[in-house]
Amino acid sequence: MTDEQDEKAFEFHGTWREYAPIAFTNLLLTIVTLGIYRFWATARTRRYLWSRTRFIDDRFEWAGTGMELFKGALMVFFLIGLPVIGFNFLIQRLVLNGDALTAAVLGVGFFVLLYWLVGVARFRALRYRLARTYWRGIRGGSENPGMAYGLSYMWKNFVGTIALGLLIPWSMVALWNERWREMSFGPYKFAADGRVEGLMGRFLLCYVAPFLSMIAAIVTVVPLAMASGAGNGPGAAGAALAGIGAVFGFYFVFGLVVLAYYAKFFRQMVEATTLHTLTFGFTASTRDWLKLFLGDVALVVLTLGIGSIFLSYRHWAFGVRHLHAFGYVEVDHLTQSTTPELREGEGLLDAFDMGAI
Repeated sequence: MTDEQDEKAFEFHGTWREYAPIAFTNLLLTIVTLGIYRFWATARTRRYLWSRTRFIDDRFEWAGTGMELFKGALMVFFLIGLPVIGFNFLIQRLVLNGDALTAAVLGVGFFVLLYWLVGVARFRALRYRLARTYWRGIRGGSENPGMAYGLSYMWKNFVGTIALGLLIPWSMVALWNERWREMSFGPYKFAADGRVEGLMGRFLLCYVAPFLSMIAAIVTVVPLAMASGAGNGPGAAGAALAGIGAVFGFYFVFGLVVLAYYAKFFRQMVEATTLHTLTFGFTASTRDWLKLFLGDVALVVLTLGIGSIFLSYRHWAFGVRHLHAFGYVEVDHLTQSTTPELREGEGLLDAFDMGAI
């Protein structure tokens, strides 16, 4: 089947009114069970969102379960959580016994281990989600367990940051390529050839924005403070308000330029990712991302936090609305993936509070 006649291969057919009973039931059961039901709530949300998303001529299916996510969380608790607690007690004991050097070395080693696990978590979460996503009875996945990716995540982010942060775009692009090149759907592997070209301009804005904002704040606040001290200005209250305004202005400007960089990064990476005969596109501009973010804030603030139960719905609908595919799918040649059919959820990602939908 081709996508040449209709560029919008992806469509989302859900509505917030249809999703509302699921969201409120999930919230109620999560509260009643003291948070335990949230794993089943996540699976229920994904089943709805996947089932309302059409690709070409069929809808996706989420085959994951709440028990899989719960088992993943339990494994993380027993294999990582309990050892972390014991390790903290060991560090405190070493410090109290005067062996601060050993405690410091162990602390650094522990930090490196956690950072490696963050990388493994990102890889395995994507692997799990592809393995539990079906289209026409075909699923995705990966043969790679992600351990080597955890090492790449460590050293590439270290190199990107140590060079005064100027190589962060390189590390982000390299990690995107490495992660997706290990993924597949059905018999076909993804290919990713993202490039840094085109990203540095916006990244440099992120780099210089804090310094420019700081200079602007100094130029604004210092004269007001001096005038207040001389008794001929708007007073200390005016200087204080100017300082508060400068702080909020700094965060707004910095957030805006970071958002502009990420919008360009995500757009370029999606366009550089292919699957056999399919290429992809993502049309969300910085303005679109900003509207999504401000809408999230308004929804949460105006509903005193209750509206957060609709954020997963908003983010999924946003992604599908702007995602495009071009090319054709050889349906007759599709065969089932031979990658492991995973039965444990993304417990690591959840443990590090990095989960999304």
